Amino acid sequence: MTAEERYIRIAGFYEALKTLSAAIRTQKGGIAAENYTGRFFAADVLEMLNAYGEKLNPSDAKLKALIKKYQTDFQGVKDLVTPSNKPIYEMTLEEFERAMNI
Repeated sequence: MTAEERYIRIAGFYEALKTLSAAIRTQKGGIAAENYTGRFFAADVLEMLNAYGEKLNPSDAKLKALIKKYQTDFQGVKDLVTPSNKPIYEMTLEEFERAMNI
């Protein structure tokens, strides 16, 4: 399987996740997307999809357009992604206290 094919499979997963998320929100009484806790996971998936897409250099115009679309979509949810953890030895005192909830 090529890198482009893997990207397309991950994109398919993301699209299925969006559909499933909408179905869950509807089943739970029409919860707005911004109030659904699953939005954080979806944002993480989109972040990973974008990181993977940045490493590709596809020649196919449709794949280039798809990568661009997801990059644009990510700009709207990038504040929802799970923050990366810094190793303790790289943290400032303030970051350490915040991470430890002190």
